[in-house]
Amino acid sequence: MAKKQDETKKKMEELKKKLFLKRKHAALILDDAQIEECDAFCEAYKAFLDRAKTEREAVDCAVGLLEENGFHAWTSGEKLKAGDRIYVTNRGKAVIAAVIGKQKLDAGIRLTAAHIDAPRLDLKQSPLYEDQELALLKTHYYGGIKKYQWTAIPLAMHGVVVKQDGTKIPVTIGEDAADPIFCITDLLPHLATEQVKRPLSQGIHGEELNVLIGSRPFRSDEGSELVKLRMLEILNEKYGIIEADFLSAELEIVPAGKARDLGLDRSMIGAYGHDDRVCAYPALAALMDTKSPDYTAVCILTDKEEIGSDGNTGLCSSYFHDFMKDLSEVFGTKAHTVFAKSQCLSADVTAALDPTFADVNDRRNCAYLNYGVCMMKYTGARGKSGSSDASAEFVGEIRGLLDREEVIWQTGELGKVDLGGGGTVAAYLANLNIDTVDVGVPVLSMHAPLEVVSKTDVYMAYRAFAAFQQNQA
Repeated sequence: MAKKQDETKKKMEELKKKLFLKRKHAALILDDAQIEECDAFCEAYKAFLDRAKTEREAVDCAVGLLEENGFHAWTSGEKLKAGDRIYVTNRGKAVIAAVIGKQKLDAGIRLTAAHIDAPRLDLKQSPLYEDQELALLKTHYYGGIKKYQWTAIPLAMHGVVVKQDGTKIPVTIGEDAADPIFCITDLLPHLATEQVKRPLSQGIHGEELNVLIGSRPFRSDEGSELVKLRMLEILNEKYGIIEADFLSAELEIVPAGKARDLGLDRSMIGAYGHDDRVCAYPALAALMDTKSPDYTAVCILTDKEEIGSDGNTGLCSSYFHDFMKDLSEVFGTKAHTVFAKSQCLSADVTAALDPTFADVNDRRNCAYLNYGVCMMKYTGARGKSGSSDASAEFVGEIRGLLDREEVIWQTGELGKVDLGGGGTVAAYLANLNIDTVDVGVPVLSMHAPLEVVSKTDVYMAYRAFAAFQQNQA
């Protein structure tokens, strides 16, 4: 009897090993040298985050890295051959880069697409005002934020001012140790009796997101708005701008400070803008490391995803389609022919399970920190609204690729079925008849001024994109 029980137990364990889906913490799979690789990659990623707090800065940084790695700005009609490394930019807010493959272009491309905009506060066109001898800036929030999270934290200003004559003036205040910072004030608890009765979503109203920038007046015994005048005097002295120049400016208020290691073990990164630069940088790095691919490898870093991808620098624009039409003409084919044979990894983040708020997730179908890059067959809201819903065939192909290349990966959904969900650029690319699936990094505190990711997950995103781009026919 005992022998039979032992045999049954042994068979059971063998079947479990063979048949069960297993998840394992990356630190229990990787050796010390591999973890050091993860950490080293993330140092470069943190440097990118610090330099790229706006979509314009991200494009400038990306172009610099591309040129350092042998890419050149491509002009429509320029002849190309296998191995050529090219890029184009769109209005300084989006960039497409490519490595020309050995296969004919009509065999399809291998595309990664990430967005480089992030939730923030934009200055209104007439932002500067004075009230009770304090100078403040009016803002309009961009993307999905919890407004209360933006009060009483150090803030910086990034962006550009375009003068009437077309002169473009870059502005960055609040990042250098010698710079001042800004903030949005909040009520002290002693006087917040009525405020705390508001629903959480209304704890701070949009029109209360006013940025405090100064309190000393222009020295005069007469006149009004003297603090405002002094602020304009300072801006004029430093940047040569006047109040009317705000009308043609794009100035963004973002959290001040650098990306930092998080945790006693330094296993995580706390920073602003992980969504979606935590996918954008690995996708870019993977393309730069791609050598002589079989299929042409393409990476898009796009704008406007956080507000629906509309506008001429978002992926609902035709700029990517036009790039592919121009590229196809050079190789004597049609863009729609190329799209039909192409594959895409939509490189966007997903939510990691937060044990403090675990009830919003289906634990069997959510992403976990430190379990690798996450593949999401579908995103969307509730009834998969707004999702491209990748085919089983394509998911199977990418699954096989990741396993062969020993990439640590997992699957997940963005929350329980009826709780909302979210969208990515996947649908817009799938609409071009491209096989597309979301692959990205799990994030804690997504859309907050400080988001959290695991270093091993960041590196596994790079490994996944590199395996996909450095394809073999």
